[in-house]
Amino acid sequence: MKLGLINSAWVQAQQPTVFGLQKTKELGFDCVDIFADPFEIDVRERRLIKDECDRLELPIVSIACVAVGLIDFNPSVRDFHIEREKAYLDLAYEYEADNVLLVLGEYIWNREVIPPQEQWSLAVDACRELGDYAAGLNLKIALELEPFKLSLVNSVETMVRFLDDCDHKCVNANIDISHLVLAGVEAAELKRLAGRAIHVHISDCDGKVHGDLPPGRGVVPFEPYLEEIRNLQIDGAISLELEYSPEPYKIVEWVTEAYEATAQLMRAAYLRDEN
Repeated sequence: MKLGLINSAWVQAQQPTVFGLQKTKELGFDCVDIFADPFEIDVRERRLIKDECDRLELPIVSIACVAVGLIDFNPSVRDFHIEREKAYLDLAYEYEADNVLLVLGEYIWNREVIPPQEQWSLAVDACRELGDYAAGLNLKIALELEPFKLSLVNSVETMVRFLDDCDHKCVNANIDISHLVLAGVEAAELKRLAGRAIHVHISDCDGKVHGDLPPGRGVVPFEPYLEEIRNLQIDGAISLELEYSPEPYKIVEWVTEAYEATAQLMRAAYLRDEN
């Protein structure tokens, strides 16, 4: 598999786009995931990202999209977010990416006002529509498993059920290793995602809260998860997620440490495509 980096590591440290992409390539990453809202970036920034990645020969694999509005109880809000997520798919097509990483929302009002099944059905219907749109662009959607109590998809069990209900070839799963640990999901459960997982996120955490630390700074036992991921034979990338660096002025050191640790883990698991 390829080793990638989500460029939010640079964005949240307020580093210029070109600097972040150049450092990503310089450090040895094979590819990059882009965290950019097509409704917010202007045409110059949009073009700059693609031109610089092409110049660096740094393929864009995934576009990350937080889409909590897809399950809002207001139809007008849902309609807006359907169009917004289609714009993400358009951007992924423009960038020649493989997928859009989709983060669904959470049950609202402690699941006590709106029946949970109603919100679940709204999400399924939305993902089917987006799956149809993705199919027309030869793209896929990778659903994120979030480790929070009220998240719609917060376990392998709920991921499998959601994918079954969607029943769409373009709606698939993303595996986030630290999220699995936080959710109490054992590595062996990943067998249930055979043929359905297309992308992977990797980071460390303290086992208590969402952390996105460089591997080795937390408690995540990476080896069994990487072994299961190898067995899934995913034709894709493992992308480092390093958000909210505690020392943004040391972001280069932070990313370098994470790259070296992850590359070693992938080599040990026979996962890294070495040139």
